[in-house]
Amino acid sequence: MKPMDSSKGVTQPAFEACVLGFLALGIIALGSIFCLPPIPQDQSYHAFADDRTMLGVPNFLNVASNLPFVVVGALGLWSLLRHDTVRPDGPVREPAERWPLLVLFVGVLLTGFGSSYYHLDPNNDRLVWDRLPMTVAFMGFFASMIGERIGVRAGTWLLWPLMWLGFASVLNWDMGERRHAGDLRLYGFVQFYPLVTIPLMMYLFLPRYTRAGDVMITLAFYVVAKVLEAGPVDHAIYDLGHLVSGHTLKHLAAAFGAYWLCHMVRYRRPIPALEGCG
Repeated sequence: MKPMDSSKGVTQPAFEACVLGFLALGIIALGSIFCLPPIPQDQSYHAFADDRTMLGVPNFLNVASNLPFVVVGALGLWSLLRHDTVRPDGPVREPAERWPLLVLFVGVLLTGFGSSYYHLDPNNDRLVWDRLPMTVAFMGFFASMIGERIGVRAGTWLLWPLMWLGFASVLNWDMGERRHAGDLRLYGFVQFYPLVTIPLMMYLFLPRYTRAGDVMITLAFYVVAKVLEAGPVDHAIYDLGHLVSGHTLKHLAAAFGAYWLCHMVRYRRPIPALEGCG
């Protein structure tokens, strides 16, 4: 299938069809998720392999390995807030395109603080503050990709509903856990639906900017991070020499993926006459 090229002109009905098509796909996927039984939080999730205390800080490496999120988030925000970022030949062509990216890097920065707070004393109550900023980053990233591939208007329109969906997924799980009826299905949807949809958008729609391959590198690092996060992998890596655990490496992999987005946004440039649907 040839990717959509709006350089020939895209009508309002065609734009609306693009947006509605992806909304329909999301609704179908969400409905499928809720056909599964509720998924409570496995309490063994909090039993990380490396619980060493160093410099008086419990779980030191799992706490300290969140520092790169703070650095990358700050770098991304600094880059986006520079006065010369938004310009016709720059990394951001329209002011509206900057909002999803700002949300993305705010989420990355806050993830560093929230995850550090959680890892000082891992439990369900603290896990909320780890997951909330992550959903902010996920939804900002997703909205920015919608803006680039489908249309700036679509990305701007959907940013705030997507953020509220992310918040709702964490709060729904947390309130359920307090009633001993925790359910991670919606949170799982928020994490994994963009992971599937973004490559699909990249296949169907032409990019507005160069360096599109950087997005796939970021997604690859995210997949690696999810593998490293798994309990058996976390413990297996730590058992190799008790130097570092899989979960610590997970933080580094995820932060490097976020850095790759920061690098992409800083150095990408517009592709003339090639835009998404809208």
